Amino acid sequence: MSADLAHELKAKTEERTTTRTRVRVVLAIGPVVALAGLAWALVQPWRLTLLHPHGQGLWWLLAEPPVYAALVGILFRLLVAPGLVADLEADR
Repeated sequence: MSADLAHELKAKTEERTTTRTRVRVVLAIGPVVALAGLAWALVQPWRLTLLHPHGQGLWWLLAEPPVYAALVGILFRLLVAPGLVADLEADR
């Protein structure tokens, strides 16, 4: 009987560890993407017309791929990740 209890306890502990790992991964996706956008902007600064706006309008200054990547990472972390984490914890 104690072997069954130990096996059940071990299974629950592994399940919690797996869920925590998944939660951490989901919460890390947004900041990683935002940092990738920042790194992209630093590696290829000529892509950012904000640094050299020769006759470009505001829309052209804001419509840059590195800016979009950073924005998507931030929005994912703030808007999507909490719902995914709630679903992962509800499945547990």
